[in-house]
Amino acid sequence: MRSSLLLVLLMASGCVHTRGAHAVSELRFDDELITGDLALDKLNDEELFAAATSFYAAEDYAQAARYFGRIGDFHQSSKHYRPALYNAGLALEKLKAWDDAWARFSVLADARGVGDALDAAFRLAEGDYPPERYADRGDLSSDKRIEARVQQGICELEGGNIEAAELTLRGVLSYWNSVPDKDLVDDYFPGQAQFFLGEIFRRHYEDVQLDGNKSTDKLTEDLEYKSELLLSSQGHYLRAIRIGNGYWATAAGNRIGGLYENMYDHMVHAPAPAHLSSEEQQVYRAELRKKIRVLISKAINVYERTLEAAERIGAASPFVQQTRVSLQRMKQLLLAEVRDEEAEQPGSPPGS
Repeated sequence: MRSSLLLVLLMASGCVHTRGAHAVSELRFDDELITGDLALDKLNDEELFAAATSFYAAEDYAQAARYFGRIGDFHQSSKHYRPALYNAGLALEKLKAWDDAWARFSVLADARGVGDALDAAFRLAEGDYPPERYADRGDLSSDKRIEARVQQGICELEGGNIEAAELTLRGVLSYWNSVPDKDLVDDYFPGQAQFFLGEIFRRHYEDVQLDGNKSTDKLTEDLEYKSELLLSSQGHYLRAIRIGNGYWATAAGNRIGGLYENMYDHMVHAPAPAHLSSEEQQVYRAELRKKIRVLISKAINVYERTLEAAERIGAASPFVQQTRVSLQRMKQLLLAEVRDEEAEQPGSPPGS
């Protein structure tokens, strides 16, 4: 009886595969179905997954990749199919088999998805994959050229080359702005580029630590610099919102609220300057509380506006749920701040 072998050739232009169907090529052979690994032919998906998990736990990544990969190749209807593909990619990364790992992750990867789809997209962005994955090609449309360059910038960022990433992403936006009719270009990737420029400045912002052991002047200088980086990051997120893509607008709104929330955490937990007297520290804390209330209120405002916009356009993404959770947390913090302030007022009854 004649049968065939289907060889799927995966192709993608960017480091993170987010769009388009895989190119498919069929090669047919006579006489028998070639399975590629006859030793595993008699094992079902449950047996394969159990064995693969054991191999991975024992750090036998070659066998783990082999068994997980078998599920990915021949058990597409199994409940273990997606986790097996993802785990096969992880095992292949351990073996530094970048091309094979890329092939596994790219089947799952979706930067707009959730769960293993989003995780796989981030693995592709973070991995040490060959630069030719996102090399420029002269035959690409504006959409594809922008997509490829954005994914290059994300790869550079996640690989730790922040300066190159910023240069690449700014170049993307410069190119997008030069396109004669931007309305004909998908706004998803320009929005993503602005969002990740915001991420770059958010990283710089988070690197600045407020150290209470420094002098008041130095602490003030650090706080001002940190605030400048917050505003720079916020500026890129706001530009991402203005581009108008629902997914990245929602993500950017969530990040802006998170910046204010993070600044609140820094200021609450930063110790008062050590050289201040007890009385001066009380004054310092009183002034700090005023600023903290402002930060909480700003975070609440941004989160509420983000959710309103998401509901208006029907946006559904992990960022929407994150925003709801963050909004509730900040509202509770604001109520706690009000109660604490009222309790400290002269003449307040105990326990009020």
